[in-house]
Amino acid sequence: MAKGGCLEIVMTKIASIELGEFPLLLAPMEDVSDPPFRAVCKANGADLMYTEFISSEGLIRDAAKSVQKLDIFEYERPVGIQLFGSDVETMGECARIASRVSPDLIDINYGCPVKNVACRGAGAALLQDIPKMVRMTDAVVKATHLPVTVKTRLGWDDSTKNVGEVAERLQDIGIQALTVHGRTRVQMYKGDADWTLIGKIKENPRITIPIFGNGDIDSPEKALEYRNRFGVDGVMIGRASIGYPWVFNEIKHFVKTGEHLPAPTVADRVAVCRQHLDFSIRWKGPKVGIFEMRRHYTSYFKGLENFKPFRSRLVLADSHDELLGILNEVTEMYSEEFA
Repeated sequence: MAKGGCLEIVMTKIASIELGEFPLLLAPMEDVSDPPFRAVCKANGADLMYTEFISSEGLIRDAAKSVQKLDIFEYERPVGIQLFGSDVETMGECARIASRVSPDLIDINYGCPVKNVACRGAGAALLQDIPKMVRMTDAVVKATHLPVTVKTRLGWDDSTKNVGEVAERLQDIGIQALTVHGRTRVQMYKGDADWTLIGKIKENPRITIPIFGNGDIDSPEKALEYRNRFGVDGVMIGRASIGYPWVFNEIKHFVKTGEHLPAPTVADRVAVCRQHLDFSIRWKGPKVGIFEMRRHYTSYFKGLENFKPFRSRLVLADSHDELLGILNEVTEMYSEEFA
């Protein structure tokens, strides 16, 4: 803290990667954080992004879905590839494979709470076996020339909130930054995220790497409040960015000026939705690109009255031209002021 109780602002770096004074990170979200989604988030202020998490077993087997997730583009930089797995040696080998596509960093997922990950000994399951987590992290650090970061949770449950120990031990073996989601694995995504232990990690004089907080950041006010209360070097944003990539620039503007940017108009929403759709088609082809875009329409137009008929038409449309026609109708139907 600076004199007078004001938070001292310093530039945040992961190894040699400069991220600015208070960077905003896009969370790696399965079936969401693909290149088309990352494109619109980058254009709207995200400072560092991660791929969807990639299964180490899938990558070793050269599974098409896992390999496709390695796709990164120059405009995204800095961008990290996130890996998860349960076998130490396999994770090391996957770090070598991922390094070949030249991301800016490698991230390890020790936070995913879903059953088909945790019950296989990966993701948040490693919070129950800190020595194995340390061995696995060490293997990844030694397997790549790139900076290695970690995303995790407070602990497995309320009786094992061991993230303070995790932070020290993983820093000691060479990770360059740590992101902590303020819930335990048992909580999944229920209840409010508790950032208290995240703040204590920042207060620990042994910790010198950047610490990023994650969980429930859904407004500029909360981002600024949590920066000031817990001293984090930046925040990671996940669910709040789905259908609303403007959240990044809105937070940046509020942190800098204390004022809010105007809310995106319906025309703004249609324009970004179209950009997302166009990139999805270019990356995945028309059939898959159109199909996978269907999950996003509700989020892009959340809050619009009587939107259900448009949504039904959007998810049934099977051509680019048809979709563009419907989106043009949306613009014409609703006023430029978004309620």
